[in-house]
Amino acid sequence: MSTENVAPFSQKDMQQATGQQVKPRSPADSLAAMLASPKMKAQFAAALPKHMTAERMARIVTTEIRKTPALVKCDQHSFLGSVIQCAQLGLEPGNSLGHAYLLPYGNQVQLIIGYRGMIDLARRSGQIVSLSARTVREHDEFDYQLGLHEDLTHKPFEGEHAGEITHVYAVARLQGGGVQFEVMSKAQVEAVRAQSKAGKSGPWVSHWEEMAKKTVIRRLFKYLPVSVEIQRAVTLDEAAEAGLPQGNEYVFDGDFEVVNDASGEQQ
Repeated sequence: MSTENVAPFSQKDMQQATGQQVKPRSPADSLAAMLASPKMKAQFAAALPKHMTAERMARIVTTEIRKTPALVKCDQHSFLGSVIQCAQLGLEPGNSLGHAYLLPYGNQVQLIIGYRGMIDLARRSGQIVSLSARTVREHDEFDYQLGLHEDLTHKPFEGEHAGEITHVYAVARLQGGGVQFEVMSKAQVEAVRAQSKAGKSGPWVSHWEEMAKKTVIRRLFKYLPVSVEIQRAVTLDEAAEAGLPQGNEYVFDGDFEVVNDASGEQQ
């Protein structure tokens, strides 16, 4: 018997055939299934650089959905657009590498770039040989000077209690031998945090040191030859800090089904 014109079982048909209650998909499961679909993987493949695969990105984003269920309740165009933005930058969202974070902000998803993501983008630009960021503590030996003979020295305290963080700095070595650095005091970092709409939640609370390093790196970028990807990452990150729309809902190019909750109501 040909099965070409046979309609697939509906959830109701399955229940009648088996005599068992079929549990509806949760919103997280539905979104995870969409991320693993061939159409979505094609979107990832078109956006990702060569060193990343669509399958890996789908798995990573699915993990983020499980860890942060509030992402499912956000506008899906915004969510998918944030994921595509992340893919275009070649950054992996989540805590494993600290490249970037997908955070719910109202009904929108914000893409927050981590300091390791900034460093990765800088190294891939081909114009920066190395880029590093460090924190300075109370008992460290630390000194820097600006002007015609700029210099920076930092010898970390090797004892058990180094004290509180006092400064954060970033150093970039450029192609051709040049060196640029930027220093910020803890007070300056806290001033940036105070202006951030996400300053009282998310990475600013759970990963303050990493956010401080990212902040000084972002300031250093203003004096460096940077790529288009770095410029885009800084623009997205500054918009997120200010609580401004990132426009992620306009990035995704494709069709998808609206995720329903377990009761069958639209989100």
